[in-house]
Amino acid sequence: MPRNKTVGNLALAGYDDIFQSSLTIVQGASIVEMPLGKLHPPEYSPFQVNDDPAMYRMAENIKEEGVYKPGITRPRDDGDYELLDGNRRKRACELAGLATMPVIIREMDDLQAAALIMSNLDHRDRILYSERANAYRLMMDTFNHNGVKGEDLSYKMMEKRTGIKKSQLYRIMRLTELTLVLIDKVDTRKLAFNPAVELSYLSQKEQAAVADAMDEYGVKPSHSQTARLKEMRKDGTLTVMEIDKVISEDKKPPKGTPTGSMRFRKYFPPEYSQKQIDAVITELLIDWKAKAIM
Repeated sequence: MPRNKTVGNLALAGYDDIFQSSLTIVQGASIVEMPLGKLHPPEYSPFQVNDDPAMYRMAENIKEEGVYKPGITRPRDDGDYELLDGNRRKRACELAGLATMPVIIREMDDLQAAALIMSNLDHRDRILYSERANAYRLMMDTFNHNGVKGEDLSYKMMEKRTGIKKSQLYRIMRLTELTLVLIDKVDTRKLAFNPAVELSYLSQKEQAAVADAMDEYGVKPSHSQTARLKEMRKDGTLTVMEIDKVISEDKKPPKGTPTGSMRFRKYFPPEYSQKQIDAVITELLIDWKAKAIM
């Protein structure tokens, strides 16, 4: 997001003055049909735009009924426009074969633009952990770069905007420190939130080792396991071998189950129990043995 100078002392401005002006479309603002090629997403947009079933449904609706709500843009220095609200609609227009989409052009500074982007959190049906974390980080970074004095004030403004306490905001934003592989596991529910926060304190190399061990053993680490990894990291005793040891512990199959079958978990759907995996492997081996004897 290009850095535009913010007018005035934001540390003295009221919260409603900052946010209300950025979230309200000015009455009588003109709507223009903008070529899609002149619209660009924000440099630090926290939201994903995927060609999922919902996107194709939106494209079909746009084909039949047009764009129901204009996007909101601000001018860029190169003559094009930054699309602050409406990037999913833009993609749907592309899929629908349209060349333009309706937008409102507004002059906004970085803080107003970031507030407008964050307002999408209130209007989306499903927000990924990565999207929420990146949205909060974007807002916090924008505060810090635009005249808000002191971390405490930034957090107070964030608390008022989101209704979330400082401690939880901090934990959510810690997810931005995860590698892409681990944050994807959080988004797909293969890694729980609290363990993910603990893992965010590990280096990228250490996080990669955790992800590899999770895939190898087909497990989701617990909060206590990841907290121990964080402590070992702090003590300087964390190694790839220790990571493998911690992630694989207490994941042994029930007594009497062949331990060798654990290595095959990665070939099965995550919802399969160890008993189901062993049953499939046993059936395949029986069939193989019968054919080998013949």
